[in-house]
Amino acid sequence: MVLYEHRFVTKFPVEYCSANSTKVYQGTTGQLMRVAIVGSGPSGFYAAQALFDSNVEVDVAMYERLPAPFGLVRYGVAPDHAKIKNVTKVYEKIAAHDRFSFFGNVTVSKEISIAELQTYHDAVILASGAETDKKLGIEGEDLPGSYTATEFVAWYNGHPDYQNGFFDLSGDVAVVVGQGNVATDVCRILCKTADELKSTDITERALGVLAESKIVEVHMIGRRGPVQAAFTPSEIREFGGLDDCTPIVDPEDLSNLRPECQNELSNKQRRQILEVLEKFSHLNPMQLQKKRRFVMHFLKSPVCLRGDEKVQSVVLEHNVLSGKSGEQKAKGTGEMQELPCGAFFRSIGYRGVPIQGVPFDEQSGTIPNKKGRVLDSGKIVPGLYTVGWIKRGPFGIIGTNKPDSVETVRNLLSDIGDLCPCPVPDDNVLKGLLKDRGVDVIDYKVWQMIDAAEIAKGKALGKPREKFIERGTMLAAVGE
Repeated sequence: MVLYEHRFVTKFPVEYCSANSTKVYQGTTGQLMRVAIVGSGPSGFYAAQALFDSNVEVDVAMYERLPAPFGLVRYGVAPDHAKIKNVTKVYEKIAAHDRFSFFGNVTVSKEISIAELQTYHDAVILASGAETDKKLGIEGEDLPGSYTATEFVAWYNGHPDYQNGFFDLSGDVAVVVGQGNVATDVCRILCKTADELKSTDITERALGVLAESKIVEVHMIGRRGPVQAAFTPSEIREFGGLDDCTPIVDPEDLSNLRPECQNELSNKQRRQILEVLEKFSHLNPMQLQKKRRFVMHFLKSPVCLRGDEKVQSVVLEHNVLSGKSGEQKAKGTGEMQELPCGAFFRSIGYRGVPIQGVPFDEQSGTIPNKKGRVLDSGKIVPGLYTVGWIKRGPFGIIGTNKPDSVETVRNLLSDIGDLCPCPVPDDNVLKGLLKDRGVDVIDYKVWQMIDAAEIAKGKALGKPREKFIERGTMLAAVGE
């Protein structure tokens, strides 16, 4: 056994570091601390950045079940929001660090367990995000023609796991339940023309289906009022500039707001949203003569879906608000409305999925934790940490993940004197294990080759990139 002294901290305040900066490690002299990050989305990359910025000598290995990194930035951000995707340039700089390793095409808990990761790393940070969606729990939810925003977004963004999906857009009306940014993305993609989308990185397969869409009305349903809408001002403002779609808001939805709603308008973002909605409420779709209409509904909740062999209509219940400012709840009035629709999308939130060998809270869909330290029955699990949506739940924008990841890394560093050194600090042994199991590991250099091939495909089509939508074609693009 040898002593290895970790070099603490210049960019993190002293109070976030362990008083015991000397740790007994097994292995060769000069062994670096080794941290595994499971997941390559924003929270995972920000965790890597925080580790590198800490001035602790650390090797970071990032594990991703897909051959491509960047998580929801690649497969969740709408194709017509290219500026948001530019954040990958920050992640590319992090990946260029000489102590960063990428293990793409590796499914943790299937091809390597959490316990095995702990054999090769001193600490494990779980950054797996929220991979599935919440259900409404209403009759008819599973009828053909009823879809989730999760699968639709992943499909048009080229996620390999969702390319077998079929979306019937042959009807006149689509209904989207939810009023967050994901719901507005779904509505906007359905409302845009093929010409508006063809120069984005939307897949050619999705573009072809959307070009044949017969939908002329898209209805977005929110259970609370306009003041409580969860989308951002910029997201909803975009509907005012669509080539062939008119946004419609009923003026009555904006009048006679409760005093509690008026109080909530002290928030600048909510005031900006209301200003946009008021502008939309004065538009005349007949005068504008546009093909499609985007209709916003407030204070309504879906009660059931109806249809013989597929979705034909949704029954909505009208709501009223109750409670004090900032905590208002929607309550049904018993007044019903039936709205015809041929395609129904639910977008009421994401939730995480369990990882074998890791505690999980089914109710919240997150990993139980205390400021990033994983908990099991209220007790801290040594060496196991979490960041991002799987840590705190599915809320916030991409930038929200940075302070979240910094918090977890600060706690990891403060625990460093108590971490048990991994018994096998050797990437070559780890790679041999994965190879023996038939896993084709994609490192970051190979990903860069895939990236270059996608950009070249896109350039030929007048797009920023054309994604490979199947794992096989993605790997074939770079051969051996």
